[in-house]
Amino acid sequence: MITAIVFINAETSRISEVAQQIADVSGVSEVYSTTGTIDLIAMVRVQSMDDVAATIADRLNKIPGVVNTETHIAFKAYSSIDLESTFSLGAD
Repeated sequence: MITAIVFINAETSRISEVAQQIADVSGVSEVYSTTGTIDLIAMVRVQSMDDVAATIADRLNKIPGVVNTETHIAFKAYSSIDLESTFSLGAD
C-alpha cells in the first residue's frame, strides 16, 4: 500500500465543496480542512505509483476549485493503530 499526503489549495469560496468532491475520489481515505497556508490535506491510499498518479493528477487536480497541490509520499508509518489491516478490509 502506498500512502500519499496531498496538500491542497482551493478557491476560498469553494473549500467545502472541493473537500467533498475530493473525499468522493476513489483512493482518497480522508480529507482534512486545515488552518494556515494549506486549505485541505487529503490522504491517498492506493496499491501502486500508477494509482497515485491516476488519483492525484487525473482526478483530484481536475476538480473545479483546486488551485494547486503538493504531494508527499510516505515511506514508513509510525502509528499506534494497525493502518494496514484497517485499509485492507475486503481485499483478497
